[in-house]
Amino acid sequence: MTVWIIFLLGILFFLALDLGVFNKNPHVISVREASLWTGLWVTMSLIFSGVIYWLYSTGNIDNVDNLEPMDATIKYITGYLIELSLSIDNIFVIAVIFTSFQIPQKYQHRVLFWGILGAIVFRALMIFFGVALIKKFTFTTYIFGAFLIFTAIRMLVSKQKPFNPKQSFVYRNLRKIMPITSHMDGQKFFIKLRHITAATPLFIALVIIEFSDVLFALDSVPAILAITSDPFLVFSSNIFAILGLRSMYFFLAHMINKFHHIKYSLVAILSFVGLKLILAHHIKFPEWISLGFIGLALGAGILTSLIKKK
Repeated sequence: MTVWIIFLLGILFFLALDLGVFNKNPHVISVREASLWTGLWVTMSLIFSGVIYWLYSTGNIDNVDNLEPMDATIKYITGYLIELSLSIDNIFVIAVIFTSFQIPQKYQHRVLFWGILGAIVFRALMIFFGVALIKKFTFTTYIFGAFLIFTAIRMLVSKQKPFNPKQSFVYRNLRKIMPITSHMDGQKFFIKLRHITAATPLFIALVIIEFSDVLFALDSVPAILAITSDPFLVFSSNIFAILGLRSMYFFLAHMINKFHHIKYSLVAILSFVGLKLILAHHIKFPEWISLGFIGLALGAGILTSLIKKK
């Protein structure tokens, strides 16, 4: 538990530093600032793979699957790449939500900050129950695998409809249970109007982003469980991907349409990890195959998008 506590305290420290120091005053995050933060989080995530190797080589972590240090390190990096790649779709949705509710750019960071805190809690719960199910009922690997393959096929053949947050189930039901105003008072989530307290567009955007992250987690958590069922590896790779999502959003939001063909990379990755889950009890895949396939799929999608961009 010591390692878990230190890890969580470290994450909370960086989040507090982010909100209390670097983003104390609301401002528009430039592409340069976003690229620096994106580079910093990716670098920290990769450096943490060295910490993973040290933890599993010294026995300072509960090694539930008896992993070799190098295997644990490769599983962490593979899981991180999966979570990062599946987060790209989330960036599309976040951009649409902010545009729909006309959230000023200088307040978007605050919404994403609190959204990430909620995402960490939801992901932790989903990972805990997902790992528990796989450990308790081995047949759940077939269910998770089939679900991922179904998701990949649906992503490939379905025509993507424009997402309208104001017509979503969450927004329609929020309007029934609380007063909502279109006015904003700085970066406040709630403001007083006469005798009532009303939710501002910032709060509505936050709630819809939280629910959308839960939906995306339904794909991403089973996907990483195909790589490993070690709770610490699953959780740490998830958290680093989520923490880097904010800066990646500001970095990619204006150029996301350039990566249109990344969709096929995600289809390939989901299909691969789905098959790996289904075959987990019959075929043992070397760790480098998973890492190599995911890296190749992502690289091919990005390269094809850049070559064939409109």
